[in-house]
Amino acid sequence: MSTITKTQPLDVPSAIVQRRSIKTFKTDPIAPDLLKQLVELTVAAPSSFNVQAWRIILVQDEAKRAALAAAAWNQKQVAEAPVTFVFAADANAGEKDLTPIFEIALENKAWNEGTVNYFKSSIPQFQAGLGDKRREYAIKDAIIASTHLVLAAESLGLSTCFMNGWIEDKVKEVIGAADEPDLAIAVLVPVGYAAEPRLNPGRLPLSHNVFVDTIHNPYPG
Repeated sequence: MSTITKTQPLDVPSAIVQRRSIKTFKTDPIAPDLLKQLVELTVAAPSSFNVQAWRIILVQDEAKRAALAAAAWNQKQVAEAPVTFVFAADANAGEKDLTPIFEIALENKAWNEGTVNYFKSSIPQFQAGLGDKRREYAIKDAIIASTHLVLAAESLGLSTCFMNGWIEDKVKEVIGAADEPDLAIAVLVPVGYAAEPRLNPGRLPLSHNVFVDTIHNPYPG
C-alpha cells in the first residue's frame, strides 16, 4: 500500500473552510511521523486547569477496528479508516496526582510556585463543587481536543468524521475500559485519506442562530 503525504500544510482558516465529514476512506496507512504530528497537535488543546482529562485511544488493529465499527452501529468508516481516535474522558482526573502537570508547568516557567500551590487546593475544590457535572466537564475538554484533531488532520492532508453514534459500553469493551465506570466516551473520529468528495451542504444565515447580547437580538453579519 502506498503512503500519501502532504508537504504544505493548510493555514487554519483554510482548514476550517475546507473540512468536511468523510464517510468513505482509502486503505492507505498514515505514516508514523505524520500520525505523531497529528497526536501532538491534538493534545496541544487547552483544558480546564490544564488537567488534560482526555484519554485518547488510537484504534489501528484491523480486528479492533472491526469491533469498534460494530460498537458504532456498523458504520463502515471506522473499519475503513487506518486509525480511529477514541476520545474518552476521566471524570476524576482533577482529583488524582497532578504532580507531573505541575512539574512541567514549572519547568516551562508558565506557572510559578505560588500558582502551583494555589492550584493544589483550588483544583480539588473545583472538582468537588462540580458534583455530578464532573463527567460533563471532562467530556467538554475531550471534545475541544477532538476539534484540534480534525482541523490539524485537514491541514495535513487527512480527512476525518466526527461520530456521535455508538454504544458506550461496547466502545469501552473494545478499548479495554469496561471496568472503568468513571471513564466516559466523548466522541469517535476516524482519520485517513478520503475516498470521496464532499461538497459544502451550507449553513443557515447568521441571523438565524447568532445573536448579540441577548438571544432575541439577531446578529446581522
